[in-house]
Formats: sequence, structure tokens, C-alpha cells
Amino acid sequence: MKSTMQEIEYRGKTYKLVFDLNVMEAIQDEYGSIEAWGKLTEPDDGGEPNIKALVFGVTEMINEGIDIDNDESGTDDKPLTHRKVARILTEVGLESVTDKVQKSVIDSTEDDSKNA
Repeated sequence: MKSTMQEIEYRGKTYKLVFDLNVMEAIQDEYGSIEAWGKLTEPDDGGEPNIKALVFGVTEMINEGIDIDNDESGTDDKPLTHRKVARILTEVGLESVTDKVQKSVIDSTEDDSKNA
């Protein structure tokens, strides 16, 4: 697994979407498995995504990006709340963010079989 990032822009600030083991662990704790979460956020029937699950995942991804930046640059940016992330998603657009979340997940996990 490799950690890859997509970015979203919101009111002049760039937020990184990081999908790594820390994010996977949080999703598993909340939804039982990455697969179960994925089915909620990207339903097979093409229906609407489960907004709570989507915002949860994006919140974990953004906050992991903030945490990494804090570690690497010595900053102390605070994590975002679920409600703040939902406002960001509303303004940026669900489809745009969903595409970036999906790309982050795929890019982070696709090389697993190639590296074995």
C-alpha cells in the first residue's frame, strides 16, 4: 500500500485527501470493513451515496492530511469537524469530491498486487 493524495480547494485553502492505514483503520472501526463503507459511499445500484458515511470518510482523509502536514512542517493546524467537512463538501460539490475520494482509494491500494 502506498499513501497517495488528492486535493480539494475550499475558500483559498487546499486540503489533502489521504487514504492510508490510519484512515482505513478508522473506517473499519466505524463500518466494519472498507468494502462495507465503499458500498455505502458508492452504491452498486447507482443510487445516492450515504452522506454520513461519505462525510465520515472524507473527514478522516482530510484530518490525516492535516496530521501529516503538522508532523512534517511543525505546524499545529486543528482537525476539522464532521460539520465543517459537510459544509466544504456542499460548496465544493459531492460529485467532485466523491471522484477524488475514489481516486485516492484506488491509487493507494492498486499497487499491492504488483509489489507482491
